[in-house]
Amino acid sequence: MTVIDTPTTVPSRPFGAPRVLAGISPDRALTWTEHRAVHGVPALRPRAWLTDAMRAVNLLGRGGAAFPVAVKLEAMPFGGPMTVLVNGSEGEPASYKDRALMTVAPHLVIDGALVVARALGATAVTVAVHDSRAHASLAAALDERPDADAITVVHTRSGFVAGEIRAVVNGLNTGQARPGGRRDLPHDHGLAGRPTFASNVETFAQVAVLARLGAAGYAAAGTRDEPGTSLVTLVGDVIQAGVLEVANGTRLDALLPGRPGALVLVGGFHGTWVRSTAGLTVDRAALRASGSPLGAGVIARPHADTCVLAEVAVVSQWLADQSAGQCGPCFFGLPALADDVRAFAAGRGSEAQVVRRAGQVRGRGACAHPDGAVQFMSSAIVALADDIAVHRAHGTCGRPPSTIFPLPRSES
Repeated sequence: MTVIDTPTTVPSRPFGAPRVLAGISPDRALTWTEHRAVHGVPALRPRAWLTDAMRAVNLLGRGGAAFPVAVKLEAMPFGGPMTVLVNGSEGEPASYKDRALMTVAPHLVIDGALVVARALGATAVTVAVHDSRAHASLAAALDERPDADAITVVHTRSGFVAGEIRAVVNGLNTGQARPGGRRDLPHDHGLAGRPTFASNVETFAQVAVLARLGAAGYAAAGTRDEPGTSLVTLVGDVIQAGVLEVANGTRLDALLPGRPGALVLVGGFHGTWVRSTAGLTVDRAALRASGSPLGAGVIARPHADTCVLAEVAVVSQWLADQSAGQCGPCFFGLPALADDVRAFAAGRGSEAQVVRRAGQVRGRGACAHPDGAVQFMSSAIVALADDIAVHRAHGTCGRPPSTIFPLPRSES
């Protein structure tokens, strides 16, 4: 397992006509002057206009849940004190898309936050980010702008579960970055107890683009069912690892040329292992229907002739270690499942036991982490059935361990 810190430079590039990555430089942030030359000033829109536009383009959140953004906006009250929270706590170790945006295009993220704040009449915007380089980039961008006095950038703690939106809210409110119950939603009780519109960094950047282009202009890219573009992080055996902006509807095969039938992880550490990407596209509804949601936007392909099972075992243990320790299915169930995965790598293990334990965890956690971790582990066991058989017969497959996934140094 490769153990690295957040890279100094994140390769970021468009795959086709750029939107959120328009005009970027790969090694520094766009200045306020450069940003305005590309995107103009924020297109501040009334709440009704913004809600209608979000519905017209079926704008889905760019975090793991892909929740309709218009529904989230409509859930906010009319009048009274409220706030906007930009969640830049990208806890998925294999995903760099939000950190890339904050680092090379911070003004677009700020634009989106200002658009939402103006539509709601919110007087305060908080940007929560744990990555030091992204934090510095946002802080510098705010210093350049005359319109960002209401925005505060807060340096938060890192961690997979700590980046979940309810954990971020609790961390900012109480110092304890743990998610509340599944019904404890920010639009009801968010920062300082106020109704809070909260979403991840890429979602706000997409809102800024939508406000500027309008629904028709936004829909000029992508598909009828999901217009627009998405950021994805390519990892492993790819032409160039890094963050790409792709039109929705792009075939995954086009992003992963060669090696048809190779093992691929779609969605990151809460994602799904598949043996073929044939017919799969960057389309959230279609991927969810296929059983492999896009999640955090990570698409990873291990290198040929490596032991993927060994790396799955390491990541499974890391996922178990990320438990917030507040519910039994996560605290007890994930370590047990990680033990099962390690047993397979050692030439032992029981598929029936994994199925039983996964059923005891799935759908019973206080947050989405147990479900996502179970999906990662259980789909790996299915996709790696042939590899498991080889390990069971010989104790090992004889190949070097796969090492494509980064894990934070402090968590290793």
